[in-house]
Amino acid sequence: MIEIKNCPATLLPGHGTYSRAGLKKLFGGTKVSHLLPYPSPFAADGVDRQFLLNRQSVSLSGVQGKFSLIRDGHGMRLATPDEQGTHILKPAPQKIAGLTKNEEHLPANEHLTMQIAEQVYKIDTAHSAMIFFGDGTPAYLVKRFDLGPGNFKYAQEDFASLLAKTKRSHGADFKYTGSYADLFQAMRGKVAAYPVEALKLFRIIVFNYLFSNGDAHLKNFSLLETPDGDYALSPAYDLLNTRIHVDDKDLALDQGLLPKDPGGSLRIKLLKLADIADLSPKAVAKTLKQMSAPYDKTEVLINRSFLSEKLKRNYLQTYRRRLKTLQKT
Repeated sequence: MIEIKNCPATLLPGHGTYSRAGLKKLFGGTKVSHLLPYPSPFAADGVDRQFLLNRQSVSLSGVQGKFSLIRDGHGMRLATPDEQGTHILKPAPQKIAGLTKNEEHLPANEHLTMQIAEQVYKIDTAHSAMIFFGDGTPAYLVKRFDLGPGNFKYAQEDFASLLAKTKRSHGADFKYTGSYADLFQAMRGKVAAYPVEALKLFRIIVFNYLFSNGDAHLKNFSLLETPDGDYALSPAYDLLNTRIHVDDKDLALDQGLLPKDPGGSLRIKLLKLADIADLSPKAVAKTLKQMSAPYDKTEVLINRSFLSEKLKRNYLQTYRRRLKTLQKT
């Protein structure tokens, strides 16, 4: 059983379970255990079928196993097919196509990256935490952001759908086609507060580069219906450092930031992307200054995370390399 010294949600030190701040974000303040009443679905007989049935009742994209959970008293359990789950569980997989190492650390990787995005860079993210099976195996827990009062479900549309890209129209790798400039084009006319939401998107794109997220494809960005019936960029989700699992590209989309590479430094390309997106030059300059600055809290969170000591070092090294590149003019 893993020894917990930091809050599995916020990574605050001195907590053997979820802190009050973590409970408030994830469960509205209700005390909930960080332990699940099941062994890992990949490590025990008799549980796999429960998880298989649950997975079939959840409509989510992606290759990693995702399961629907609901709070039951002071714990979490699998939602039945007729229940609306409020949280998504992502266990560490046995194997994912394209991943070659450290699969068991995927939950800790995603949790850490999401916490850095929220706590250091003030990016609006889905509320997330680590959670543990009865045998001590770690998993990643994320609160659904598409549910309103009474579990009313707000409409959500990812950018593959917004750009009308499917396996039939663009092939098996459709979600990796195009450039990040396409995302801003898709937002125009769909988002009333375009200048505000587009700058948020730009910030997430820079963050993904900085933290080596080579899997930030079209389905990992979405528009979400607001209570007023408008659309806005959804909270960021599926953020992780893919470089500690596989040697992949710097950017997920096959054309990179722009459909035509202007050459020059990364900063020049980002400024060109911002110009195409009609972002305020002043706001972009401020964003790049903030994203290019080193923050002590980044290293603090890495050290508090649930990654192994070796992967903590690897994570920090990849971040420092990307930071140097981003700082170049």
